[in-house]
Formats: sequence, structure tokens, C-alpha cells
Amino acid sequence: MYIRQTKTRNSTTGEAYCTFRLVASERIGTKVRQRTLLNLGRNFSLPKEQWPRLCARIDQLLSGQGTFLPESASLEALAQRYAARLVVLSAPATSAQESAEAEYQEVDVASLELVRPRSVGVEHAGLAALSWLEVPQILESAGLNGVQRAAALGSIIGRMAAPGSELATWHWLKERSALGELLEVDFEAMPLMRLYRVSDLLVRHREKLEEALFGRIQTLFSLSASVTLFDLTNTYFEGEMAGNAKARRGRSKEKRSDCPLVTLGLVLDGSGFVRRSKMFEGSVAEAKTLEGMLQGLEAPAGALVIMDAGIATEANIVWLVEHHYRYLVVSRERRRQFDESQAVETTTASGQTIKLQRELSEDGAEVRLSCHSQERQEKETAMTAQFSRRFEAGLVKIAEGLQKPRSEKRLDRLLQRIGRLKEKSHGIGRHYKIELTPDESGSKAVALTWERRPVDGTQLTHPGVYCLRTNELNWDEATLWRTYTMLTDLEAVFRSLKSELGLRPIYHHKEERADGHLFITVLAYQAVQVLRQKLKTQGIVDSWATLRQTFSVQQRVTATFKQRDGRTLHVRKATVAEPKLKRLYDALDLSTSPGGVQKLIN
Repeated sequence: MYIRQTKTRNSTTGEAYCTFRLVASERIGTKVRQRTLLNLGRNFSLPKEQWPRLCARIDQLLSGQGTFLPESASLEALAQRYAARLVVLSAPATSAQESAEAEYQEVDVASLELVRPRSVGVEHAGLAALSWLEVPQILESAGLNGVQRAAALGSIIGRMAAPGSELATWHWLKERSALGELLEVDFEAMPLMRLYRVSDLLVRHREKLEEALFGRIQTLFSLSASVTLFDLTNTYFEGEMAGNAKARRGRSKEKRSDCPLVTLGLVLDGSGFVRRSKMFEGSVAEAKTLEGMLQGLEAPAGALVIMDAGIATEANIVWLVEHHYRYLVVSRERRRQFDESQAVETTTASGQTIKLQRELSEDGAEVRLSCHSQERQEKETAMTAQFSRRFEAGLVKIAEGLQKPRSEKRLDRLLQRIGRLKEKSHGIGRHYKIELTPDESGSKAVALTWERRPVDGTQLTHPGVYCLRTNELNWDEATLWRTYTMLTDLEAVFRSLKSELGLRPIYHHKEERADGHLFITVLAYQAVQVLRQKLKTQGIVDSWATLRQTFSVQQRVTATFKQRDGRTLHVRKATVAEPKLKRLYDALDLSTSPGGVQKLIN
């Protein structure tokens, strides 16, 4: 076994370069021929004087021999990597059915070594989902070559399995994952810059990719385009991001307004699949994004658009009507009204009772649906009670200070303190009538009194009540409410993107790279949603975090034995799928032994 350097030329550009190969000489009859064992590529950088030591160490690993002289860490890592690649490439994989045929080898049990464990469960499921979506073919039609497609698939599945930055995904592909074996790609030889550049490519082809993906999703699940959900979220950057035009300060939904933000807008169908995504500045106002997102979406006339109160401005509702959309939105009106005697009841999936009061507007163009949830009432009552306690405790502190010699008594200063207390009271301060009694000079206060006077039509007097608006006039109360609950599914999408798929934080300084990070997360979500939809038909409704834990227990390992004849037997295969994992594989109609079985005798 030795390393050979060969000069070659790029047939397209004419560029001359050197490539390196691991070669073995073998005798066939009376002739000696050279056989390439492994292509080491053009970036093989080990000094030439160390080539013999590397070859010797690879041979030792394949033969199951130890080494008396420890090698350097870098050389040992190369030897381990190339030996593992030879086991995979030299031994064609057999299916589980083929490997079930009896084959007996006489081995030394005490010599057993288990090496190179790599995760394979999430990779197996993720690759299946992307295959059902025809992502490899879609990427090819977008002009990505084989290496770029492999990097794209690695980035997407890495986001599903081990959410993090592109750097974290690169380390995961190299050091912890068997995805390269399933794709027959050596991710250990892939530079980090390849992942960054493929991220740029995905962003450039975003609209084409999203259109093709959603078309395939509609074919797979026979989706109707009659319902469209729209919402936004934002996430934060680590660092100032002076070079990113979208990085702006704003109101963070994660309470990280101390960092620059970027906003992600999603348009989804009623089943939770992404139809279109777009990145906005971190300071963008939600109400200003609707028209730009829905234009060009090609949603059919009469499609129902569901939005929350942040986007449901009067101007947006007028625009929807003018463009022949139906709408179902959360009302921005602050006044709450609910007449229980006029309400009907419906039941949620969890057994909670919801009371619904339907009213037609005076002009007959809109239905108002007032909803009352006992669960929401208990939550809001607890919140207002807590805010009231804090507010009254602040008033008590001010009042007690009036009886202390060195405490603040100036009337104007106390009014400022009461104003700040109201500002921090989450609106509870408007339900109190507060009076400061001045002294004879009128400049100092001698007493503070207050009385609680709840304002009608507020959260304090009508806890658990919210209102929906729609121009869909023919639906009954229960149908309208159940359709609105799709918006809560959209909120679950954002939670999944952030907590389960590594949307936050973003480390990239370049705008295109930050957009790429967000878009890869969206693509990973599409694959996750495909898996969850298929599992849902089999009665499995677990979150992706739970499913990922189940998938992640399966590993591919290499078992190495010494045989009686002195040769070494290498067997690489996946660990047995445990009952929970087998149930998922059966529901998805996937093999329980991803990667098959590979055997090599050296």
C-alpha cells in the first residue's frame, strides 16, 4: 500500500493540478497491477516523508494490529478516517434480508473492538423525507452539482438532527454523523466554506425551490390551497452586525432587544407547510408586510387568509377585500364584550369548553365572533391578580413613606412615581382612582388613597374573552373557531423553528449568509413536517424534539475481530432498532437497518 501523486488537467478549464490516491499492488497471474483503493483528492496535504507511516498505520488498523510507536494526532486521525473509508468502500453493503443469510466465521471473541460510532437514525429519516420531496432533483434542476447537492442535504439534515450554526453542522457531519455513508460522500474532506457557499446558492434560488417544494407537497398530501396563514417572528444576532442591512434594533419576541434583530415572515397552508418565506429588517412593522408577501403567491381567488391582531389593520383588511380574499383575523379592538346567554358551546381536542357568540355587523359585511375560554380566563385572572398585587404594593410603599421623616413628600415627585408605577403595571393602573392629599402649602402630600374601579370591557372585567373578525358569512360559530385555531399551529411552527431547529441566534455578518441560515431552517422544517404528517396518519403525534430523541439512539458501528487464520474481520452495521424506533420506521415504511451491512476481511 502506498500513495501515488498524479498530474491531471481539468477538461473544462484546462487547469493543471495534482491528485493523490491510495494504491495497492496485486499480482494477477504473471502480471503485477496497481489498484486504486481510495482517492485522496487534490487537497491532500500530508508531507511526503510521512506517507509511508500513514500507509503502514492504515494497514495496521485494517489488520487489527496495535502500534508500538504512537503516531501524531493528525496522522492518527487521517489513518482512522481512511481505514474507515476503506471498510465502507471495499465491502459492498448488503440489505438486511441478504445479511440474514447464515455466514459463519471463526473469530477470537476477546479481540472484539467496536469502533467509529456514528449517528444514523435522524439521518435515515431526514434523507427519506427529502427524497419524498424530491429535493435532490429540485436542487439539480436549480443548477447545483453533485458536491453542492450533498452539502445542501448535509446542511438541511444537520439542522434537523443537531440544530446550530453552519460551523456546528460542519463538525457534526465530520465527527458524529453517518450521513456521509448513506450519501456515499466523504464529509470529512469537505471544507467549511463549501457549506457557506451552498447556503448562498440556496438563497439565490429560494423562490424557485419553494415553489417546486410546495408543488411536490401538494402532490404528496393532496392539499387544498383554500387556506393561507401568515405571521412573522424575529430572531437575534450575536454581535453588532454593522455590515448586515437587515440587522436592526426593534421589539424582540424573545426579549432580546439588546441585540440586532432580523424578521422572518412565513406564508403557510392549512396543514402547516411553508408556501413562501421572506426575510425582513429586524425593525419592520408587521402590518406593512402582508401585501408584499401575498402578491405573487398565486393563491386562488377567495382563499381564506388567517392572521393575528398585529397584522390585521384596517388597511390590510381593505386590501384583502379589494383583492378578493376572505379573511379570518384577530380583532384589534380593545373593548371586550360577551353575552353568555347568546353563546353556543364547542369542545377543543383536549376536552376544554369554548363558548362562542356570533354577531353580524350592521352593514352585513362582516361577522364578529366573541370567544370565551375558561382556561384562558384562569390564566388572565391570575395575571391581573399578580399585576394588581404589584401595583398596590407600590402604592402602599409610597403611602407608608409619607409617614416617615426623610421620605419623599413633594407632590410633583410623587406624581412622577405614581406615573412610573402605572407605566410598569401592564395596564392595571387604569382601574384605580388615586388621590394625593396636599398640605396647606400645596407643594407636599400628607396622604395617599386609592380605590379600585374596574373599567368595563377590559381583561379585568371580561377575562378569557377575545374577538375574531371575518367576511366569511356562511360558516357557523364552531367552524369559524376551529379554522382560527390553525393560527395557533402557526405559532407552534415558529416555536419549532426556534427551539427545535436552531433558528436562533445568528452569527453571520453578511446579509446573504444570515438569510441562508434562516432559509436552511425553513427547509429543515419542511422535511420535519413531512415526517410528522406521515406519522400522524398512524396515530403518532409527538413533537420533533421527542421524535429526534427516539431516532438519535441508533448508531452505525464497526465490529472488528481477529480470525483464527490471522486475518481481521470488519463488520459495519447499524445497531438494532429499539421498539419505539422500530414503531417509527414501520409507520414511515423505512428499513430498520439504515446503510445495510458491510463486511471486509483483511
